[in-house]
This record gives sequence, structure tokens and C-alpha cells, in this order.
Amino acid sequence: MSASTIVVKIGTSSITDDDGVVDRATLAKLCREVAEVRGTGGRVVIVTSGAIAAGLPELGLGGVNRPTDATTLQAIATVGQSALMGVYREELAGHGLIAGQVLLVPQDFIVRSQYLHARQTLGRLLELGVVPVVNENDAIADDEIRWGDNDRIAALVANLVEADRLVLLTDTPGVLTADPRMDSRASLIEEIVEIDHQHEALAGGAGSVRGSGGMASKLTAAKIAAWSGVSTVIAHAGREEVLTDAVAGTPGVGTVVRARDARMPARKLWIAFAVVARGRIVVDGGARAALERGKSLLTAGVREVSGTFDPGSPVEVVDTDGTVFAKGLVRHTATELGSVAGRRSDALPPGSPHIVIHADDLVTIPN
Repeated sequence: MSASTIVVKIGTSSITDDDGVVDRATLAKLCREVAEVRGTGGRVVIVTSGAIAAGLPELGLGGVNRPTDATTLQAIATVGQSALMGVYREELAGHGLIAGQVLLVPQDFIVRSQYLHARQTLGRLLELGVVPVVNENDAIADDEIRWGDNDRIAALVANLVEADRLVLLTDTPGVLTADPRMDSRASLIEEIVEIDHQHEALAGGAGSVRGSGGMASKLTAAKIAAWSGVSTVIAHAGREEVLTDAVAGTPGVGTVVRARDARMPARKLWIAFAVVARGRIVVDGGARAALERGKSLLTAGVREVSGTFDPGSPVEVVDTDGTVFAKGLVRHTATELGSVAGRRSDALPPGSPHIVIHADDLVTIPN
């Protein structure tokens, strides 16, 4: 495959050592491969982690001295981000390429005006021949509304720039049939047509101490990308020519997750995959059928409410069997909704809205 736009993400565990020091050789390899893709006419966006990890040794806070409070870690990120960006700038410059720093937070995908600005900026950088280097803005990210890992940012950026392929570089060969530490027969799954519960179970939990992702995070990102119409390759960052092989579609480079035929709009991607639900709404069978036909959720179809949420909060929509089949932005507080659940429109108190989640704010999600 000769893709025109590639988003490549590399994680903290791949670019730093155990003390958090940036592994220059790894970044040099990545930048060389980015230059090779650029040499074939491709455009590349790098999504990088590592700002906090890179800042720790600068301040003598690596290893056992690593702080845990969010304020200090955010301050450390300001030091580490400049150090990390300096390495990218120097390594890309060695290939005649210019790096452009782009720091994003979830609001850049949530607020329409910020989303459009981000899309315009990234698009213009690519037109100018710049290699955008994207990271979450750890220095100002609110703990209540942040990603916590860059895999999802990479997937949403892939949607933002209408990428042809997302490449997630990690410290494993891809998705394996089992944990190789427990099963010596574990082998690489070379292709996933559609991510299901079995794949998610294989992925397990979080990654390394230094990283915040892990294979589960990679699969979530791949699922987001797939619903954007973007295919994903999950591969080992240390593999020689990993990026160029991933772009070319070389067999065995890693795990390829196929794209779906249609692209889901970016806002609905955010609702479905990028925000953490603040509660659950259980609905009856009739309401589920209506929602799957593209209708709004009304109070009459609500059976139970759990969690604490305000108007505009994301919630999961669950059928009576406990299956989550949709997510949306609710128009009531949890308390208000609980008091009118199951009531038809003509039985509601005067002035009480009968729409719980509008169709424009709801998306049916894959199981």
C-alpha cells in the first residue's frame, strides 16, 4: 500500500529507558523511516508520548524519586516536552525535514471551533511540508477531561487529517494469541477484520510503568480508526523498517486491523470512543429498536438510571440484558431523569423536556 497520509504513534516505553532518559537511537530510527516515507511522496504526522518521562531525569526525579502528584507531573511535562521536541527537531533536520509541535487536549475534539482550528493547522502544516509532532498537552490537561494515553489521540488525529493508515508502534510485535510470558506458543495475529471481545481479552490491561497505554489501549485506538475508515498496523518500534513496511503492507510487519467501509463523523467518534461515561441508562426493547433506527431517546423508554451526571454528560445506553449498545450526551441530570423515567410525554410535569438524548447526540456503538 502506498498511502498518502500516515499517522504514526510511538509510546513512552519505546522511546525512553527505565530512568526516563530519551533513547535517541530509537527516535533517530523513527525519523529516518519518516524521511523514507516522505521520500515516496507520503505525508506523516507523528504522535509521541514521553514528555513527563523525559522531564524526570532533567530534574533529578527519575526512578524511585518519581513524584505521583498531578501538579508536579504537569510541571515536569513542561521541561520534558521541550527536551523531547528538541530531539525530534534535530533528528528530522538531519533528513532535511522541519518538525512542528502540536499540543492537543480533548477539548480540541469536543468544541467545534477548536476542532476546526486543529484540523486547519494540521492540514496547513502538511501542505507546507512540515512533519507535525503531536502530544497531549500534559502541562494544562484537566485530570477530569484528559486522555491519559496518546493512542486515542492518534486515532482521532488520523480521522482529523483523513489518514490512509494509522501505525501504532509499541514494545511487542503486535497482538498475540496469548501472553508470551505465560505461553511460549503465543504467536502473532497478522490480521483482524473486526475487533471483538476475544481480541480485547487477549489484550489484557495497561502497559509498562513508564507507559500509560498497553495493548488494550492500542485496540481501542484501532477500533476508533476502523470506524473512521482508517486501517491500523500495531507493530514493534524496534523492528527494522517497521514504518516503511507498515505503509507498504509488508506481510508479518505486525497486526493489521482492517478499516470499515464508512467513516463515522468525528463528533460521533468522540461520543462513542473518546469520553468516559458518567452513568448508565437502561432502556426497554422498544426504545432500543427506535434508537437503532436513528431516533431520539425519550423518557418513556427509560427503565433505570445509575451514576451521577449533569446535562451534556456522556452516558452509556444499556438494554435490559445489560448490553451496552449506544452512548450519548444526556439532557437531564441523573436525579431529574430518575424522577421522570418511564413517563410518556403527556404525563410529564409542565415544562419538562421529554427528550433524554437527542439523535444528533447519540451513536450506536459496536459490541
